[in-house]
Amino acid sequence: SQMPHGHMPLPSFWRMVEDTLQQSGTQLRTFCQTFETVTPSPVTQPLNPAEERKVLSLVSKHGPDKLYQVTSNISGSKDLDLTLQRGQIVALLQSVDTKGNTSRWLVDAGGTVSATGSLSSPRY
Repeated sequence: SQMPHGHMPLPSFWRMVEDTLQQSGTQLRTFCQTFETVTPSPVTQPLNPAEERKVLSLVSKHGPDKLYQVTSNISGSKDLDLTLQRGQIVALLQSVDTKGNTSRWLVDAGGTVSATGSLSSPRY
């Protein structure tokens, strides 16, 4: 009796609840469709010739399924750590470092100088 719809007959109340749920479902579907339409797809950035050669070298050495793109800048802080820029392509050699630490990965960043090292808190 204290609810705003407490005076309604029970069948009318349940019909109102079903209508409200149906409207909410429709609004949710519309929102999901709008979100999928509005959300931009990841933008593919063209590689400069030097980066393209580096990626081709990594593909030939490790295969395409081992390549990852760095999603945020990583600053190396220990010996053999790499400093990598967002967008750089690396090849994953091991998802653990040489001591078995899974929060550090062993990767090859390509290049003429040996660029194999570990990453702390990798984000790909």
